[in-house]
Amino acid sequence: MEELLLGLIGNKIDIVCTGGANIRGEVIKIAGGVLQLKDNDQHCYISVDKIVVVWETSDDAHRAGFVPTAFANSK
Repeated sequence: MEELLLGLIGNKIDIVCTGGANIRGEVIKIAGGVLQLKDNDQHCYISVDKIVVVWETSDDAHRAGFVPTAFANSK
């Protein structure tokens, strides 16, 4: 996971952590198993081993998650 995140430095991402926390921010750095994100001049530090899912994102208002109607007709 750290190698993947290192390739995303400078990009904006959405992540989901164990426990279901959704977080968005620009990847600043990864060191010592900790990911540093920046969003609106605030910094967030996340344990890399707690990350479950990573999306590259755009600047729209959508946050990480699933659209429940996508599989509604698949029954």
